[in-house]
Amino acid sequence: MSKKAIITGISGQDGAYLAKYLLELGYKVFGAVRRSSRSAEILPRLKYLGIEKEVELIDFELSELTNITRVIKSIQPDEIYNLGGQSFVGASWEQPLTTTDINAVAVLRILETIREYSAETRFYQASTSEMFGAISPPQSETTSFYPRSPYGVSKLFGHWITKNYRESYDLKACSGILFNHESPIRGQEFVTRKISLSLSRVAQGKQDVIKLGNLSAQRDWGFAGDYVKGMHLMTTSEKISDYVLASGETHSIREFASIAAEFLGMDLAWEGEGVDEKGINKKTNKCVISVDPKFFRPAEVDLLLGDASKAENDLGWKRTVDFKSLVEMMASSDYDAVKKDNIV
Repeated sequence: MSKKAIITGISGQDGAYLAKYLLELGYKVFGAVRRSSRSAEILPRLKYLGIEKEVELIDFELSELTNITRVIKSIQPDEIYNLGGQSFVGASWEQPLTTTDINAVAVLRILETIREYSAETRFYQASTSEMFGAISPPQSETTSFYPRSPYGVSKLFGHWITKNYRESYDLKACSGILFNHESPIRGQEFVTRKISLSLSRVAQGKQDVIKLGNLSAQRDWGFAGDYVKGMHLMTTSEKISDYVLASGETHSIREFASIAAEFLGMDLAWEGEGVDEKGINKKTNKCVISVDPKFFRPAEVDLLLGDASKAENDLGWKRTVDFKSLVEMMASSDYDAVKKDNIV
């Protein structure tokens, strides 16, 4: 009999890639969605990966315990991957209460249900490198946490309550502390996708300028398709533990934009400093990137750099897509999407 997995956040990048991978492994995949989000919001990413007819969508409200309980008792899944929630750091300052309920308390609702009604179910919690915040890199499983946003704080509760339930009730529950991971189906609100999509429009004469925030912020970026395999490895491992997944490299937003621009045929030169910095396409002598302070965070995380040695050694996990290839993959996909007016 096929294993059964529930994925919350099936409408997002990670949910779609994980569903595809689990289907390839022979799983029966249930995509947990809010009733109000069943159609247009979900299908594009599943369609992009060619799996929209293979995932069974189920109504699942992270804010409603009775619904969570009913679904888990009914399906008795082998695994639950909690990838749902409010995932945009910037929005967490505007919606701190919603962010906390969906990213923190909802994790406890799922864990309590597993403890009471489905104790053999394995549980994966999507933690985040944003929990490290102001802590100096490199960051690993033993690094202290110092989150710098309501998002990071909410995810830290989810991380610790997962560990607590594993140790208190012997649940097969783990957290993956994933550093930034991107793809052609990353949400358009994320800076990497904003860059690849907007520069593709600039390259085709459909947009003049991109406005960004802190160009010097440095992140550890990898490919989402690699990272979902790590999620599965740690969730199904005989020894349940928490793991960092990261590339071990750090690159600035400025560098990401430069590589994307070059791939799209631009010769980008940077002029000025701070809010006056601009990216000039030397081929046209036009400004294509400018800085807008409204995109600055109230409390910035300047540098994130992960150490995935534990996952590499214990699980055999490794990434297959390097940084330059990732940027070019996204720029290529978005250029074609803009040209065909078919943007995911």
